[in-house]
Amino acid sequence: MRSSCGIPTLVNHAMKLTTLFALLFALLPLRATAQEPSTPAQAADIAVAPSTVKDSIDRGIRHLRGLQDNETGQYGDGVEATAEVLIALAGSPRKYRVADGPFIGKAVEYLESRKTASGLVLDSSAKTDATRMRQTLLAALAFSRTGAPGYVGKNKSAASALEAAAEAIDAAVFAQIKGELLPAARVIDSRALLGLLASQDATGAFAGDKSAAGTAHILRDLTATWKSLRAAEVAGAGSVAPLPTFSGQSRARTEAAMRRGAKYLIDEGALGAGQWGAMGQADPGITAMVLGGLLAVPEPRGAEVDAAIDAGIKWLLTMQHDDGSIHAGQLANYVTSASVMALAAAKRPDLAGPIGRARGFLTILQSDEGEGYKPGDRYYGGVGYGGDERPDLSNLQMAVEALAAAGADAKDPAMQKALKFLERCQNREESNDTKIESDEGTIHSGDDGGAGYMPGDSKAGFVVLADGTRVPQSYGSMTFALLKSYLLAGISKDDPRVAAAFQWIQRNYTLDLNPGFEASPEPGAAYQGLFYYFLAMSRALELFGVGTLTTPDGAAHNWRSELAGRLTSMQLPDGSWVNNNSPRWFEGNPTLATAYALLALGPVVR
Repeated sequence: MRSSCGIPTLVNHAMKLTTLFALLFALLPLRATAQEPSTPAQAADIAVAPSTVKDSIDRGIRHLRGLQDNETGQYGDGVEATAEVLIALAGSPRKYRVADGPFIGKAVEYLESRKTASGLVLDSSAKTDATRMRQTLLAALAFSRTGAPGYVGKNKSAASALEAAAEAIDAAVFAQIKGELLPAARVIDSRALLGLLASQDATGAFAGDKSAAGTAHILRDLTATWKSLRAAEVAGAGSVAPLPTFSGQSRARTEAAMRRGAKYLIDEGALGAGQWGAMGQADPGITAMVLGGLLAVPEPRGAEVDAAIDAGIKWLLTMQHDDGSIHAGQLANYVTSASVMALAAAKRPDLAGPIGRARGFLTILQSDEGEGYKPGDRYYGGVGYGGDERPDLSNLQMAVEALAAAGADAKDPAMQKALKFLERCQNREESNDTKIESDEGTIHSGDDGGAGYMPGDSKAGFVVLADGTRVPQSYGSMTFALLKSYLLAGISKDDPRVAAAFQWIQRNYTLDLNPGFEASPEPGAAYQGLFYYFLAMSRALELFGVGTLTTPDGAAHNWRSELAGRLTSMQLPDGSWVNNNSPRWFEGNPTLATAYALLALGPVVR
C-alpha cells in the first residue's frame, strides 16, 4: 500500500511510530542544548554588549518580516525556509510564539496549508523521500517551538503530521537527514561578531546571504552568542552597594544640582555641537534624552545651555526620515518618541511640522488592524521597538507620552487602542484576559494591581502559585509606566484600574531600588533601570496630581522632596549621575543616566 505521496508503508508501523517520536523529541532537547550559552570564560573575549547583539537580532527579524508574503504567510521559497524562520524566531531572545502576531500565526497557517492527505508537510516540488521527510520534520519542529495548537509540550504527540510521517519514514532516511535537519547554532568569536554586526544594513539584512533561510541561520548563531555574552555579564557582575542615605531637599539645592548636571552634559558629555551618544558615537536617542534633560532645567538656563539646546535640535532634525521617524537605523519607536518629547518641550512654533510627521509615524507603528491584529489578540494596541514584532509596555508608554506631547488627546484612536494592551499588562483579573499555555505551565494575570513588561511576561520573573500556574511579577518602573499611560489615555483617577495601580505604588514605594526585583538571584537585579524608574515615577505622580504617598506603615512621603534628596545624594562630584550597581539598559553611560536624572527632577521643580 502506498500513501498519496508514493512513499511505501512500513510493515512494522507501530515500531516506527515509537521510534520517530523518540528520535524527534530527543532531538528537541538536543537542539536546545546545542544553542545553550557557552561558559562565561568562552565568551569573555567578545567585547560587545549583549544588548548590542540583541538589537542586531531585532533588526534581522524586521528584515525577515519584510520577506514574508503577506497573503500566504510564507517566508522565502517554501516550507523549509518558512519552518527555519519560525524556529529561529522561537529561539530568539524574545521567544516568539503563535500568539505574538500574524507574522508568526500566518506562517504557521502556511505550513498547515502544505499538509498532504497523508499528513506530510511539503512543497509540491519535493520529489525525494529525504526532502519530504526533511520538510515535514522541520515543520513539526516549527509547530512545536512556536506553540502551534496540538504541538505544545515536548511530551504531547504532534498527531496529524508526525503520525503520518511515522508511517512513511524509513530508518535509513531518518538517519541520513537527522544530522542535517538543523545544524547546531554556534557562538561567534569576537572578530567575526564585530564584522557581522558591521555588515548589517539599514533594513536589518546581513551582507552575503540575505534570503529568509540564510538570515534565519545567522539569527540562530547570534542568539547563541547573545546567551553566552549574557551569561558572562551575569557571572561577571560585581557586588552591589546600597544607595547612600538621603534626606529631603529644598528647591534651591535641587535646581543647583540640575545646573551642575547640565554643565557636565555640555562640558564633558558632548561629542560635538548638539550631539551626545556613547562610545564616541553620536546617537539621536541619547541626544533627544539629553535635550529633554536640558530643557527641564528651570529658566533662565543660561546662554551656554540654550545654545546647546538649539544645536541639538538642529542636528536631531537632520535625522528625520521621509516617513517622519527620527532615528539612526535602530530603536525607531524609542528614539522617535524621545525626540518628539524633546521637540515639544522646546515650545517652538517652527517645530510643529516635524513633530506632526513623527506623530504619524508613531501611529503607524501600533499593532492594530493595519498589521492584521484584532482586539482579541494579546498584543493588540501595543508598540514595539520599531515594528510590531513584540510590543511591550516600556515602548508603549514612550509612544503614548510622545503622542500626547504631539497633541493627541484621550479620544485619539491610538490612545484608545492602547488601553487594551495596558489592561493586559496589569495584574488585575477583572480587566486582564491574558491566559497562555506554555511548556512551563499556564500563565495568567495576578491581582495585585501592578504591571509587568508585556502581557503574560515580566522582566522581574514570575510568581509560581500553589497549583503550578505562573503570574508575571509586578515591578516598579512598569507600574508607574502603566499609571502614566492610563492617565494620558483619559482614564480617571477613581477608575478601578488606575486605583489598583496607585495602591500597588503606595504599598511598594521606595527610592532605594526598583521594587519587584528583590527575589531575583542576579546581583544588582533590583537596581536595573533605576534612573528609568525614577523618571517614570516622577512623570506618573505629576500627572496623577498627588504630592504625598502613604505607605503601609502609615508614614506620609512627600515624593518630590524625597526624590530630589535621593538624586542629589547620588550625584557625582563632576555633576554627573551613573548607575554603578547595574549598567544594564545603558544606565552605565553617565550621559544617559544624567539625562534621566534631569528629566526626573523636572516635575520636582516645576
